[in-house]
Amino acid sequence: MIPPHSAFCGAARRSELLAQVYSGAVYGVDAYRVDIEVNAGHGEPKVIIVGLPDAAVKESSDRVWTALINSGFAPHFGRTTVNLAPADIKKEGPVFDLPIALGMLAATDAISSDRLREFCMVGELALSGEVRRVRGVLPIALHAKKEGLKGILVPVGNAEEAAVVDGLDVYPVSTLREAADFLDGKLYLEPLAFDVQSVFDRYGVYDEDFAEVKGQETAKRALEVALAGGHNVLLIGPPGTGKTMLAKRVPSVLPPMTLEEALEATKIHSIAGTLPPGQALAATRTFRAPHHTISDAGLLGGGSHPTPGEVSLAHHGVLFLDELPEFHRNVLEVLRQPLEDREVTVSRAAATVTFPCGFILVAAMNPCPCGYHTDPQRECRCSPIQIQRYRNKISGPLLDRIDIHIEVPTVRYQELSSLESGESSSSIRQRVIAARRSQQERFRNRRKVHCNADMGSREVSDCCKLDSEAQDLLRMAIHELNFSARAYNRILKVARTIADLDGAPETITSEHVSEAIQYRSLDRQMWV
Repeated sequence: MIPPHSAFCGAARRSELLAQVYSGAVYGVDAYRVDIEVNAGHGEPKVIIVGLPDAAVKESSDRVWTALINSGFAPHFGRTTVNLAPADIKKEGPVFDLPIALGMLAATDAISSDRLREFCMVGELALSGEVRRVRGVLPIALHAKKEGLKGILVPVGNAEEAAVVDGLDVYPVSTLREAADFLDGKLYLEPLAFDVQSVFDRYGVYDEDFAEVKGQETAKRALEVALAGGHNVLLIGPPGTGKTMLAKRVPSVLPPMTLEEALEATKIHSIAGTLPPGQALAATRTFRAPHHTISDAGLLGGGSHPTPGEVSLAHHGVLFLDELPEFHRNVLEVLRQPLEDREVTVSRAAATVTFPCGFILVAAMNPCPCGYHTDPQRECRCSPIQIQRYRNKISGPLLDRIDIHIEVPTVRYQELSSLESGESSSSIRQRVIAARRSQQERFRNRRKVHCNADMGSREVSDCCKLDSEAQDLLRMAIHELNFSARAYNRILKVARTIADLDGAPETITSEHVSEAIQYRSLDRQMWV
């Protein structure tokens, strides 16, 4: 009989020919405990894996058997049954290879089982016995710490990723033999010492800078306002005006990543397998730019066992959608809910998973199908009906969720040939940080509101007070331009951000409202 336990990973006391090892798996963006029970009995020499394993887990029996032989161990020549509990959740991937192999060794007294209960174990095995890198190590390590474990055994390639979790000993292992000798007390391994700040110092630098952008001062100002308040923005202009160039530099102006934000972003990239090798932490704001042929599942996430999509990979960063009208209509429409809720729920027959997606949307598009409708130097060949059809590909409700629409005109030769650099990202960032600090102070008692873009109706009413001139100006704009009710709220939010950038008191003036209205000049009602 195996005694009860409370540890996330490790092993319980072994009865005859039975061992229990704990590992972990990922569900959504969090980890859960997986108990691996190994029984070495009599019968036909065969390894049976039960507990809803997928094809990759079933194939681990052959990988483990061969890795044990090539590592110098004598596998049990009888029937070996491996149970993965809880049995009602499907297990995926090769993450259980290492704990299964160590469980088989413990079940046959090839190694001692006394220390197994202290550790969590994850890793894929090569046929040679080498331990290979796997996905999702960071959330597993975080949960191991939560359960009070002493340490975790991980592949060398995942060691720094796991070591960002403070208070958990991380032991990198390169081979099955090394892991077995360590647990058997024959080999001493030093826990990996890791300085998280060194990751921010090394990787927290952006290659792109706004100083490289010539001209486009109005667009730069609009982007500064957008980033100061966390607003979504749409850039509209002919080809070659620098829309993509501007968008790529947006992350360099956002406030630096905090450790909490970096851990949340890294968990998602670890699960998706997009964390660069050798980089333990997402130290910079992510910039994701999917192609317009992407499916709704690729954008939101999906699969039989749901994995994060582009909106979640852009969490705490920027999602850039170039050529916005070229995206499939259904893809754009499913984007509306994540823009509002900052999270996306993916429902499948086997599971329902919620992924975070707190990103800033930066979209870009041409003013017409040929692209030259607003270009003073090129003639537009599109008819009014073609232009209307092109712009109608973006629905009004989606446009209402994009706070700022700004035109990006053609850059003049004098600006392109100028030897003077534009304002640097670092100086713009300082103003953005100052505006964000005032918002944090304003919303310190509102748990779900972190910046002006997050404000609901109650916060807009409480925090967006207009003076008399601003009220008159906004009233006239609503009547003349036929803005929707949602657009009205967006104008107030953007005006609040402009006031924050100016260091203005709580009352919003007509100057702030006037600039905010300019950023709604391409609202849906004016396009048709």
